[in-house]
Amino acid sequence: MLRNAFAYITRKWPKSLLLFAIILLMGTLSLIGLSMKGATQQASSESLGSITNSFSMQINRRTNPGTPRGAGNIRGEDIEKISQVEGITSSIKRINAIADILDHEIIETEETLQNQSPERAKHFKNTLMVTGVNDSSKEDKFVSGAYKLVQGEHLTDKDKNQILMHEDLAKKNGLKVGDKVRLKSNLYDADNEKGANETVEVTIKGLFSGKNQAPLTYAQELYEDTLISDLDTAAKLYGNTVQTATYEDATFFAKGDQDLDKLIEKIKALDIPWNYYDLVKSSSNYPALQKSISSMFQVANYLFIGSLIFASLLLTLLLVLWLNARRREVGILLALGLSKVQIAGQFVAELIMISIPAFLLSYGVAGLLAKGVGDTVLKNVTSGIAKQMAQESSAANLGGGAEAESFSKTLTDIHMDIQPSQLLVIVLVGGLLLILVSILSSQWLLHKKPKELLVDVE
Repeated sequence: MLRNAFAYITRKWPKSLLLFAIILLMGTLSLIGLSMKGATQQASSESLGSITNSFSMQINRRTNPGTPRGAGNIRGEDIEKISQVEGITSSIKRINAIADILDHEIIETEETLQNQSPERAKHFKNTLMVTGVNDSSKEDKFVSGAYKLVQGEHLTDKDKNQILMHEDLAKKNGLKVGDKVRLKSNLYDADNEKGANETVEVTIKGLFSGKNQAPLTYAQELYEDTLISDLDTAAKLYGNTVQTATYEDATFFAKGDQDLDKLIEKIKALDIPWNYYDLVKSSSNYPALQKSISSMFQVANYLFIGSLIFASLLLTLLLVLWLNARRREVGILLALGLSKVQIAGQFVAELIMISIPAFLLSYGVAGLLAKGVGDTVLKNVTSGIAKQMAQESSAANLGGGAEAESFSKTLTDIHMDIQPSQLLVIVLVGGLLLILVSILSSQWLLHKKPKELLVDVE
């Protein structure tokens, strides 16, 4: 049977070559689809891994306008109540403030200078945005990748009078990790409702990098003009303590096996004025990232499943046509006493002999094409999403700072790599499909008697 199968595929090499090409295409596309799915899963874990089991407490802007500048005004006591709930492992609190940096200069661009009025230039000439946080490694802008620590260490809840500064701002002012700078309350800041006039000396604990991607209006939206501080420093700039300050938002991390929906439902039973606040799953703060990941999964599934279905249908059609031309051969084999199982086995053997080298070659071809296909698909997927999110960000008046870019952040890179285990999956799944295709396409022929087949030929 095997000898007959080999003799047939070598004798009818043009047909065999066409089948080989179809199976090669099926194997290549299926492997790329599997690789894309695995690469997207890895990128998803790296991008969302630290936020998938967390949620944030934010102000409800429908009922709570926030501070005069529109920042959050969450009470520390409400954050503390949630932190004490069983199932919560830790929390990240943020205080937003602005401050003047004394004896140093901020960074301006042509764009920010064009939007600067004489009054703003006078009152906010050396003003920086300050985000106070109890653990900067879990702060949204570092989690999203907008900021990246390049020198020094992250801030912790034990730090006081410590900051992280952008490397370009430090370079402009000749500063380095360990140097001290003075920050002063800005009396013209609308959120400085107490009229605080505090001066705080802080130490640079680390430097971070990052560049704005979206258009911006004011210098304070520049990554370079943002400081990350400990909570005590940010609170003091407004004449508060950590206990009396109002917070921009808070993020709560749950145990790994915790059902987040049930935990949120439990928390909403606490004595907290919920008409002023919202609880939002942290993953929802990255809609563009989630959409780009789901779109990549969708394309990967289309490649994998679509190639298998298309190739199976095409092979079935071709085999039915070609087996019809072998009616006399089948009739003679049946007349000689060969069973239908033996004849069907020969057809299967022919297809397997063609498919094995095709699958092996597809491993190499997919390896060569995977990166290019992955990059092209990712570029096409994210470009449309980025435009859509930019429009939504603009409509929501998020500005051009890091908060807006976290909202619009998409998947930027996937590492496509064809694995032997993926080839094994393709061989098993593809091989099973080919066997089914071979059996189904030959059923109508094998049901006939030898005389019928030989008479039909004549």
